[in-house]
Amino acid sequence: MTRESSRRRLRRRDRNALIAASLTAMSLTASGCVVVHGERVELPATTRAEAAKALTAFTQAYNKADEAFDSSLDAPYVTGALSDIDAARLKAGHANSPAGNAGHTPLKLTDPKFTIPKKAGWPRWFVVDAKGNKGGDFRWLLVFTRYGLNERWQVSYLTLAVPGTVPAFKTDGDGWAEAVPADSARLAVRPEELSRKYVTYLKDGGETFADGRNTSGLRADRAKAAKRPGLVRQFIDEPLTHGDYAPLALRTADGGALVFFTTHHYEKQTAAAGTSVPVPNKDVLALTKGEVKQSLTLESIANESALVPAGSGPVRLLGRVQGLTSAQGG
Repeated sequence: MTRESSRRRLRRRDRNALIAASLTAMSLTASGCVVVHGERVELPATTRAEAAKALTAFTQAYNKADEAFDSSLDAPYVTGALSDIDAARLKAGHANSPAGNAGHTPLKLTDPKFTIPKKAGWPRWFVVDAKGNKGGDFRWLLVFTRYGLNERWQVSYLTLAVPGTVPAFKTDGDGWAEAVPADSARLAVRPEELSRKYVTYLKDGGETFADGRNTSGLRADRAKAAKRPGLVRQFIDEPLTHGDYAPLALRTADGGALVFFTTHHYEKQTAAAGTSVPVPNKDVLALTKGEVKQSLTLESIANESALVPAGSGPVRLLGRVQGLTSAQGG
């Protein structure tokens, strides 16, 4: 069998599975036996063919926005944490280069792997694991979400993972993945609690998270920064868990879960008497309100992906992308 015929066969199987599920719901309703509510019927979030179209549409919009430094061009294709980070990045770029991005290099996502959970209710969502041509030799993990059949697929989470670290996912006989409820008690940490647990860890430490660049390494970096003579740096971290920032989790083959979650961060820099805060770079200045003299407060959003084991054990941060969204001088 050729590769193309294999793809056609896979697309037909996806389409037939969704059609069969829809026809079953329609026949049950028509027979008068039972009324089937879409929010209670477990269906694949989409077909693999439609997921591929959504990835192409996002990539095209992302490139147009990046080339023009115009957030309106990809705003319909992003939401949640990624929307906040991307809009601020493009706002700063436009302020400093109104004519557009002279250094634009089109984003290319190759070797995409689609993981589509079968679930009831909204939002429906799926994960793409692809090789990107930006940011080094990383795999790009993108979560596409939507809240209705007539809505456009939007990317809510984007994190980067070292090749070989993305886990295998639990799938059924048709290849559909399993979404893990936010309140699942089968994991070391419930997905709905992960954002709060992470910001608590950043402040106080503990054993909830395994050592790594985005856990013990980040705490060490903050401790070192706080000791800089003549400049006090304070950090405030807050969980984000509702609406477009709600965590999303996929069951992994080992019984654990890959969880995507969001956090909200502030860093205040205060200069000693008689000195001033170091002048930030032009992108930070473009997002700063007020004049930077004695202090500068940086506000940012981060989206994380984490491997949470079943039962007990430390959570391992797989990837983390943090972006400045605003700043205030004082």
